[in-house]
Amino acid sequence: MTSSVTAPTAPGALPLLGHALAMARNPLGFLTSLPAAGDLVRIRLGLWKAFVVTDPDLVHHLLVNDRIFDKGGPTFDKAREVMGNGLVSCSHQDHRRQRRLLQPAFHRDRLTNYARMMPEQISVMIDSWQQGDVIDVRAQMQALTSRIVSRTLFVADVARPAAVALEESLDDIVRGVFRNLVVPPPFKNLPTPLNLRFRRSRARVAAAVDACVTEYRRSGVDHADVLSALLAARDDNGRALAESEIRDQVVTLLLGATETSATTLSWALHLLAAHPDVLEQVHAETDAVLGRRVAEAEDLPALELTNRVITETLRLYPPGWIFTRIVTADAELAGQPLPAGTIVIYSPYLIHRSPRLYPDPDRFDPDRWLPGHVARPPRTAYLPFAAGARRCIGDTFGLNQAVLTLASVAARWELRHTTRAVRAAPSAVLAPRSLRMRLSAR
Repeated sequence: MTSSVTAPTAPGALPLLGHALAMARNPLGFLTSLPAAGDLVRIRLGLWKAFVVTDPDLVHHLLVNDRIFDKGGPTFDKAREVMGNGLVSCSHQDHRRQRRLLQPAFHRDRLTNYARMMPEQISVMIDSWQQGDVIDVRAQMQALTSRIVSRTLFVADVARPAAVALEESLDDIVRGVFRNLVVPPPFKNLPTPLNLRFRRSRARVAAAVDACVTEYRRSGVDHADVLSALLAARDDNGRALAESEIRDQVVTLLLGATETSATTLSWALHLLAAHPDVLEQVHAETDAVLGRRVAEAEDLPALELTNRVITETLRLYPPGWIFTRIVTADAELAGQPLPAGTIVIYSPYLIHRSPRLYPDPDRFDPDRWLPGHVARPPRTAYLPFAAGARRCIGDTFGLNQAVLTLASVAARWELRHTTRAVRAAPSAVLAPRSLRMRLSAR
C-alpha cells in the first residue's frame, strides 16, 4: 500500500469515551450524521477504534470482497460463541462450503412449498383475534413467524416435538443470545435466571433436533422440509453435515427468520396505520385479490402493492441496522490504508436514509419502488439482505412470509394505534420499542 490518504475523524469525540456516549444516546442519529464528515470516517468507542463506511459504492465493494472484508469483529465473535458457527456468523473460510450445503434447502421449488405451508399458521393467528382487543404487535408477529419457521424446518409428525421445542424455547434463546452479544464475557457465565433459562432452552432444542435427525435418518424419507434438505446435502468431498453443524444451522435459521420477519411486519403494520392513504390502497388490493380469505402462495404475484410496502418498510427500518467486518489482509478503501485486523462498520439504516440516494428519505413512500420510477434508487443503495456472496440465503423466504402475512391481516383487520409515539429501539435488531394496537374487524 502506497496511499497516504487519512480518513477524517467523526466530530464530537470525548476524552477516554470517544464517540461512545453519542452512539449510546442516539445511535441512529449519530450514524446518519457521519456522511457529512466523509465517505469513510474514523470513530472511537472507548478503546475500540473502527472505520464507518458511509458511501453505498464503498459498502458494495466491502460486501462483494468478503475474502478481505470478512465477517468479524466483537459482535460476530460473540455471536459464534452463543449461536454456533452457522451460515450467518461463520467466517469466509467456512462460508462457501456451508452455503453450498444449505442452498438446496432454498431452491425455488422448496421455497414455493414453504410458502404453501404459511397460510395455515397465518389463519390460526388472525382467527384468534377479537374485535376491539389491544395486542402486542411484535409479540404476535414473533409467535407467528416462529411457528412458520419451525414447521418449515420440521414437517413430519415425528418432528412435532422438535417444532414445539423451537417455538417454546425461542424467547429465552433470543433474549440470551442478544444479551450475550452486549455484556462483557464474564457475565455470560453467571448463574442469572436469564442465563439459566437460555442454557436450558438451548439444551432442549439441541436434544429435540438430535432426536429428529436420528428419526429422519432412520426413515430415509424426504419430507420436503429444511431438515430433509440439510440431511441430504453433501459437500464436494461427499461429506454430510455433522449433527453439531445441523444444530448450529437450525438455531441460525430460527433466529434469523423469526426476529427479522417479526420486526419487519411490526413496522409495516405501524406504517400503514400512520398512513391511511396507503392503507386504503392496500385494502383495495386485498379486496380485489383475496376478498376476506388468507393469502396463499399463488397470490404473491398479484400482491404487488403489498410487496412494495414491505420493500419500503425494509428501507426505513432494516432489522439488521449495523454490521462489522474485519480486514483479513492489508488493504485499502477510499485511499485509506487498512492494516489486517482493522474493524470496518457499515449501516444499512445509514445508507437507506441518505437524501442523496432517496428523495425525502424519511417519508414512507412505497411508490418509489414502482418499475421505471424516476427516483428509484440504484441496486447498491438497498441493503436489507446485504449483498455479494454473503447475501441472506433466506431473503425470498422472508419476503414471501411478510407479504402473505401483511396481505392476510389487511384483508380481515385494521390495526389502529393506541399511542401516538412509536420509537425505534436499536439493539440486535431495529425493532419498535413498544407497539400496541387495537383490532378492528373489516
